[in-house]
Amino acid sequence: MWVFPLVAAVVAGIFAALLAKQYLQRRRSYQLLWAVALLMYAVASLAVAIGALNGWSRFSFEVYWVFGAVLNVPFLAAGELQLLIRNRTVEVVIDVLLVFLTAYAISVTRGAVYDAQALAQQLPSGKDVFGAGTPAHQLPQLISIPSYLILVVGALWSAWRMRGRPELKDRFIGTLLIVLGATIIAGFGSAFAALGDLAPFSVALLVGISVMFWGFLRASTPVSVPAAEPATDTR
Repeated sequence: MWVFPLVAAVVAGIFAALLAKQYLQRRRSYQLLWAVALLMYAVASLAVAIGALNGWSRFSFEVYWVFGAVLNVPFLAAGELQLLIRNRTVEVVIDVLLVFLTAYAISVTRGAVYDAQALAQQLPSGKDVFGAGTPAHQLPQLISIPSYLILVVGALWSAWRMRGRPELKDRFIGTLLIVLGATIIAGFGSAFAALGDLAPFSVALLVGISVMFWGFLRASTPVSVPAAEPATDTR
């Protein structure tokens, strides 16, 4: 099952590189946040592949937990907010909040007491590794789930604003595909991760990121503005 998360890491890495390229060309802050989020996803997926292939260490599980289970969704959601709001003050507030969340998640995870025996599983769950209800185990509930809701609501609002406009059809469909991919990861992926079921979790990682990437490519299609009709002489 290590092949699926490895391919997911490659897809996410390409995705992150394209977003970084867009950021260098256009200097949109949300593109940078999305690039960081997808890079986190790639690193977390690589940690899953290594854990599945060679067994889990505390370090590999922490990398997977921090970048995969906790932080990449807040960065995606923050990018969506910056895309919708387009206000410099709001951008600064969001960036400061992300720095705080990143430092908090890393600090809590690194300082957590963990069960070494739980790492012997094919896919250790946070509940078994950290203990149910501990601060490290609750990080996804406190950070990722609210962030996912913000991401989905923001993306659906963007899609709603584009509805019925033929020239924005690709962006409309692409945005919905991104929401679908994120839901596959957040819904099915998280459920299988909680159960410690490596096979369907690995498939969800790959399918979810592939659908998101498809949506991104579709949404990035250049907009074709219909040519203006020739004026009619009404004299």
